[in-house]
Amino acid sequence: MLSLTDVWPLFGLEIRTPRLVLRPVRDDDLPGLIESALAGIHDPEVMPFSMPWTDQPREQLMRETARFLWQQRAGVRPEAWAVNLAVLHEGTPIGLQDVGATDFAVTRTITSGSWLTRARQGVGLGKEMRAGMLQFVFDHLGAEVAASDAAVWNEASLGVSRSLGYRDNGRNRIVGRPGQLTESQQLRLERDDFRRPDWTIAVSGVAETKAFLLG
Repeated sequence: MLSLTDVWPLFGLEIRTPRLVLRPVRDDDLPGLIESALAGIHDPEVMPFSMPWTDQPREQLMRETARFLWQQRAGVRPEAWAVNLAVLHEGTPIGLQDVGATDFAVTRTITSGSWLTRARQGVGLGKEMRAGMLQFVFDHLGAEVAASDAAVWNEASLGVSRSLGYRDNGRNRIVGRPGQLTESQQLRLERDDFRRPDWTIAVSGVAETKAFLLG
């Protein structure tokens, strides 16, 4: 009998760090992820995201978050993909680490973003989940460059990036909330500049994931 991972190989991917498990979002993860988002991710006076999705009313945020994650899952193709990894701590979803690429076979470049519920911030989990993702893309997918960005005032996010070896790579002016100008700091990390932690990920489902993402 076919398994779910036979039908959709990404569901076999699991990245384990000392405290966390990162895996492609499953439908069973959605309630916990959305509860973590509703519990608060950032000070409501500021907007760290280029799309102000956390400003939505409760019911709309729940529906639109699920719709967005389903759309991204369904859109995965070797030429362009985005994988949203649920971040689990002690079995509970506490945030999201995404990773994506366009024409990865040629560019060997990924982009990423993430969020973590406020109650779990400040204890190094944000850095741990990013470091786990970076180890996976550099060591198992063959990435050569990782790009990211953050609002210029978002010192917590920028601090995580710089501590892992990212370098500033220019700024963009974007609209965050409607009518509100935001300066976005672009960041770039070369594989050889990655400041690796003193631990190594354990990962399963690599071969199937590579075949599915890279063709």
